[in-house]
Amino acid sequence: MTPKDFFAFAEKNGAKMVDLKFTDIFGTWQHCSYPISTWDEGTFEDGVGFDGSSIRGWQTIDSSDMLAVPDPATVKLDPFFKQPTVSVLADIVDPITKEDYNKDPRNVAKKGLAYLQQTGIADTCFIGPEPEFFIFDDVRYLSNQRGAMYEIDSSEAAWNTGRSEEGNLGHKVGYKGGYFPVSPSDSYGDLRAEMVEELQKVGIVVEAHHHEVATAGQCEIDMEFSPLLQMADQFMWYKYIIKNVAKRNGKTVTFMPKPVFEDNGSGMHVHCSLWKNERPLFPGEGYAGLSEMALYGIGGLLKHAPAVLAFTNPTSNSYRRLVPGFEAPVNLAMSARNRSASVRIPMYSSNPKAKRFEFRCPDPTANAYLAFSAMLMAVLDGIENKIDPGQPLERDIYAMTPAELAEIPSTPGSLEEALECLRADHAFLTKGKVFTEGFINAWIDYKFENEVQEIKQRPHPYEFALYYDS
Repeated sequence: MTPKDFFAFAEKNGAKMVDLKFTDIFGTWQHCSYPISTWDEGTFEDGVGFDGSSIRGWQTIDSSDMLAVPDPATVKLDPFFKQPTVSVLADIVDPITKEDYNKDPRNVAKKGLAYLQQTGIADTCFIGPEPEFFIFDDVRYLSNQRGAMYEIDSSEAAWNTGRSEEGNLGHKVGYKGGYFPVSPSDSYGDLRAEMVEELQKVGIVVEAHHHEVATAGQCEIDMEFSPLLQMADQFMWYKYIIKNVAKRNGKTVTFMPKPVFEDNGSGMHVHCSLWKNERPLFPGEGYAGLSEMALYGIGGLLKHAPAVLAFTNPTSNSYRRLVPGFEAPVNLAMSARNRSASVRIPMYSSNPKAKRFEFRCPDPTANAYLAFSAMLMAVLDGIENKIDPGQPLERDIYAMTPAELAEIPSTPGSLEEALECLRADHAFLTKGKVFTEGFINAWIDYKFENEVQEIKQRPHPYEFALYYDS
């Protein structure tokens, strides 16, 4: 779509305003709205200026002027403005050098795809994420010097079977009992359908929606796989739409990996495949019907997974979900069907176009541009260096002894450990200057200073239960 097409689209939809959106380093949309009359075709080349010093993890005050250059191909009709408004995504550019800003996540993804094509290995990376989320009726949280607390509630939650509700009708979802129940236990079918309808309006192809395993309104809406950059753009729309549809229905959505104690957390299993000249490269005669290239790619992902998790599982809460012996996969091994392995090869279809692997560690707090790009770079490193993925994990981990489990590498146990793994292992990410040293250092430093250290300094509420009367 050209700038001329953008204005034609806006006119067709009666839009008088344009909402420009871009993604900060941590995966949160920022925006500013303009009367369309103030834009012309030159805006798509010259961009619009803004103060980059106020964006988390970006510029310092002495070099704060930035340009946001809209990409006309990303135009959509925004579903949440009262007045018809078109939205367009922007790339961030230095106003002096006119170079793409190296801390712009969308730029990182574009460089990753350029590097993919430069290698000659493939020309397309398809990504299919499966984000999970919770729909709550109420959430309250507080953290200060006087105290700390959080409280969540859901009309579906198992803990409300005894609550007075002016007629409690039961039909609560039990702990770990939420996978695929029909109504009235699944009370969110209509709300998810409304979310799907809005996703479809902005061009996102939805494959299915359903209730997920946990109590308290855990749900999943699956998108059809798409090329990496397109999927990262879609994921931003996905979170925006789901949160706003929930809000207009008096509900609240969280993508936190582990908001509910002693029940399943929310993951984002990511399916990945490489194609060249419209031909899939992963089907073959090897393990689980994979090609040698695919197995080497899995080898690279497994080798670099502890570092990759700093982007795919980027919060301290991520590691409340990644706990050995619980529902999330922490074993850095591959398997054809075993969901306790971090890399699974789906066996539903014999169609070569469906051959892919699924990385089961990530969660939806990830910045999609960075997470998908880090995965791609690990896969390419595995292919380039012919990294052996090791023996598949075909056993039930719950039947294995501690000694047997100790022989299988596992994911980092905390955000701090993942950041240290990234610090020690990131040469594979800086190939082709996809991730720069400056970007990686800024990511590590911000996460340490603003998350790891801040959490370390605060007493945990459960410590009062354990130690107050010591």
